[in-house]
Amino acid sequence: MLQVNGSRERATVPSNVTLLTMLREVLVLTGTKNGCTAGECGACTVLMDGEPVNACMVLAVEANGAEIVTVEGLAHTASVTTGEAGRGRSAPVTTGEAGRGRSAPVTTGEAGRGLDALQQAFVDLTGVQCGFCTPGMLISARALLNRNPHPSQDEIQDALRGNLCRCTGYTRIVEAVERAT
Repeated sequence: MLQVNGSRERATVPSNVTLLTMLREVLVLTGTKNGCTAGECGACTVLMDGEPVNACMVLAVEANGAEIVTVEGLAHTASVTTGEAGRGRSAPVTTGEAGRGRSAPVTTGEAGRGLDALQQAFVDLTGVQCGFCTPGMLISARALLNRNPHPSQDEIQDALRGNLCRCTGYTRIVEAVERAT
């Protein structure tokens, strides 16, 4: 059992399945991207108990009891607070029907598109080009803003170091995070 974007989920998965595979293939939450499967690109970044993690490097069984936020749940979970639930997990993760092919509830942003302020800033400042890295960038930036609502440019750059972007050069991404503060 785990929380994904605010919904309690159950599924039985083999012990060698990653959180990334479970999210994408079992729960059909495909916003989290599969870029490298080596924890190097950040495209698969999700929040696990409020901390950014590379979902390709976490076994699904390690997420048993955890609170997971993916890009699909970002707008309605802009500030996530979590505890130590589920540490030392070893049982198969069980997840339910709530996450299958459905979007999580969201709030309406400035443009009425269901975006939070950070997502809207990415749109407004064109911090997105191909979009492949965007979910991981948004999650890493959200983790930073949750713990530091007014970060410096250096703190933003440091928080995004684990996320690679081959298109934008990072300038507009950093500006978007600054605007969202």
